[in-house]
Amino acid sequence: MYTPEERSNLRSDLLDRGSRDTRLSGAAITGSAATQEEDRWSDLDLAFAIRNATDLPNVLSDWTAYMYDQYRALHHFDVRAGAWTYRVFLLPNTLQVDLAFVPAAEFRPLSPRFRLVFGEANEARHVSPQMVGDIVGLAWLYALHARSCIARQKHWQAEYMISGIRDNAFVLACIRHRLPTSHGRGLDQLPKTVAGGFEAALVRQLDTPELLRTFRVAVSVLITEIRNQDEVLAGKLEEPLRHLTETCRGV
Repeated sequence: MYTPEERSNLRSDLLDRGSRDTRLSGAAITGSAATQEEDRWSDLDLAFAIRNATDLPNVLSDWTAYMYDQYRALHHFDVRAGAWTYRVFLLPNTLQVDLAFVPAAEFRPLSPRFRLVFGEANEARHVSPQMVGDIVGLAWLYALHARSCIARQKHWQAEYMISGIRDNAFVLACIRHRLPTSHGRGLDQLPKTVAGGFEAALVRQLDTPELLRTFRVAVSVLITEIRNQDEVLAGKLEEPLRHLTETCRGV
């Protein structure tokens, strides 16, 4: 397990390296450290601006080699979002290191968790929150598949689909309470009276009666959260959603 000191020293080293890399025009601390919310378990997040977009492949290659040679990285993978490439490393001490690279023209805060270290950043452009309609759509799609999976006796897949219903209902609850929605970050900040209503939607064993029970509960909490967002839409969806839980009950 890494220590906060190891994480801090690595951050300082990478920022120093960035300041000496002439291909880079800016750097920022991102994630929890940018807003002084870092704790014992936080990972390390940095963002870098590349002067010339054509240098991106070479920059990624050089920085990746550095992470493997100097810090014995075990593995890495990329997450791409727009012009950004997030290269995510796992170190032997289990520290996750996220290094984001983007052409200088797109180097800007995408959330409040962005603290410029050197160079210049463009005007902030915070990512739009998830659209309620899209979340509701994903939830009823999971519900359709939960029904068919239970009917087909595909218990593991049914559990996956029921969890999808519950998780999207959770997102709606977080939106309602103005909490973060990505990766479950806002869930533990929900009022206990709200979060407690989701507990019964946890699948406790893989058999048909239990899957049917949790399916009904998950659909119920989903309908509640849809209603809190949009009464008209809830009115349209409630009957067919509840019907889904009945049509597979006799399997």
